[in-house]
Amino acid sequence: MIASCSTLSSIPSCVLAAFLPFLLAAFLFPRPVSAQQDDVRRYDLFAGFTGFETPELNLAERGFHMQSGVNLRGWLSAGFDYSVVTGHNALTPNLLKSSLQQELTLELEELAEEGLIPANYQLVVPTNAFSQTFAAGPQLELRHFSAVTLFLRPSLGAIRQRVTPRPQDAVSTLVVEQLVPAGYKIDWSGFYGVGGGFDWNATRHFAIRMQTDLVYWRLFDDLLAHGTWTVRYSVGPTFRFGRNIVRQ
Repeated sequence: MIASCSTLSSIPSCVLAAFLPFLLAAFLFPRPVSAQQDDVRRYDLFAGFTGFETPELNLAERGFHMQSGVNLRGWLSAGFDYSVVTGHNALTPNLLKSSLQQELTLELEELAEEGLIPANYQLVVPTNAFSQTFAAGPQLELRHFSAVTLFLRPSLGAIRQRVTPRPQDAVSTLVVEQLVPAGYKIDWSGFYGVGGGFDWNATRHFAIRMQTDLVYWRLFDDLLAHGTWTVRYSVGPTFRFGRNIVRQ
């Protein structure tokens, strides 16, 4: 499960986080040299650190992010995007579908009436998550400034996630055996959203990239109540190579 803002009240903060790189670019480069870039290499490769945040699911994941791209025009590129992250969270019944919540409530009430669990027992199941994302598509580039390249893109792709519950007591163990009999669960989901950021152009062939994406996905819809808005942020070096596509 990924970084998320799944309630309407949290969407504004997620949008702000998604466009944080643009705000940082404006702060770090308040008066950039206003000179159109005249050296745009055909290919670029990014590899760096990435983080996924999911407040509603109480999940933070960290890992690796890779992108490869080809510049088709000075203002347009296309590429492939891959990230892999791991993390931990604690699942509670309120995250599940209403039908499952009702079943669990009845079961826990019966156990409490029989004196098998305390009346104030709270069901919490720690869970490990392993997530991979795959995306491809176009990206718009703004090269008006020599010091920094701004970019904006649609975020379209798929996420694969494996979750492994780690029950801590007999009751949570029984619940996990009912809901996840294999001991783990894997699901795929498409996602859509928007992303962007900036490259600080250190040299013609090297830059530092900071970027974020805000996307919506729905995994494990047989268990979870609804889909989730997700923020991914990444930072790392970008290497550029190939011929210069800008005519001199």
